[in-house]
Amino acid sequence: MTTPARPAPGTGFRLRNLGLPAASLALLAAATAWVGVVDPRESGHYPPCPYLVVTGLACPGCGGLRCVHALTHLDLSAALGYNALAVALFPLIGLLWLRWAVRTARGEPRRGLADPRALWGLLAVVLLFWVVRDLPFGAPLAP
Repeated sequence: MTTPARPAPGTGFRLRNLGLPAASLALLAAATAWVGVVDPRESGHYPPCPYLVVTGLACPGCGGLRCVHALTHLDLSAALGYNALAVALFPLIGLLWLRWAVRTARGEPRRGLADPRALWGLLAVVLLFWVVRDLPFGAPLAP
């Protein structure tokens, strides 16, 4: 009696491979739910931004918790006011997670997060946002 041939690694979709992507998604969902319930605008729940405390200037992440809170309450205009860059990056993060989950489920070998040129471009956008939101003409981007 012969045993059935096993598929080569990296072929086929296997749900059992989705443990880490599923766990990361569950953790993100729990953290998002927490921020949705516990309002960051009320003091005492979250630590202040150390960069803001030291310099008095907003970092690229400032307003991020308030942005997530607004999005959990489906208030897109408030979310954009708190941190427009975060709102723009959330779909990209979702697509990167989906790509990782599909590749993991297929058993494909790990690769880099993205093309290095794309990562350098993203870094440039974040740095530009960081500088512009603290300048007088960038006030609409400030949290």
